[in-house]
Amino acid sequence: VLGTTKITYQGTEIDLTPSWKRISMIDSIKEVTGVDFNKIETDEDAKKAAEELHVELDELKLTRGEIINQIFEAKVEETLIQPTFIYDYPVEVSPLTKRKPSDPRLTERFEIFIGAREYGNAYSELNDPIDQRDRFVEQIKQKEAGDEEANDMDEDFCVAIEYGLPPTGGM
Repeated sequence: VLGTTKITYQGTEIDLTPSWKRISMIDSIKEVTGVDFNKIETDEDAKKAAEELHVELDELKLTRGEIINQIFEAKVEETLIQPTFIYDYPVEVSPLTKRKPSDPRLTERFEIFIGAREYGNAYSELNDPIDQRDRFVEQIKQKEAGDEEANDMDEDFCVAIEYGLPPTGGM
C-alpha cells in the first residue's frame, strides 16, 4: 500500500520484510532476562525466578507453565517491536492446544507480535479426548479457585472428539 515494507508506527520504524523472527517463549525469556526455564523444573523454582525478576504473580496461577507465561507478559512482550513469532506455549495456558511431542509441558501454538502487541494466535487443535477432558477438569478447578478466565467443561466437545472429530487449525 505504501510502496515499502517499512512503516512508522507511533514513532517507531517497523520492518515488515517477510523474514520475521521466530523464537520459543522460553528462549525469549532467556534472551530478555537471562533466566533459562529449560533448567527450571519445579513450580517453586519458577516462583523464585519470578521473585528475582520482580514479577508480581497472580496467586491463582502458580504452576511452572503459568509463571513462564506471566514472566513473558511482564518482561518480554514490551520488547517485541519488530514482527516476531513466539511459539511453544506452556500447556497450562493453552487448554485447547495439542501437546508438543518432544516436550509435553509445551504446546504446538504460536502468536505473532508487532509493536509490543499480539496480532494473531494459532495452534494445533487438541484431538485427544482424554487429555482434553483432563484439561477441562483442571480449568473447572481453576474457576472454582477464583480464576475468572478459566473455561467451563464442554462435554459435547469431548464426546465429538471421542467420535473422531478431525483435527482442525485453531486460528
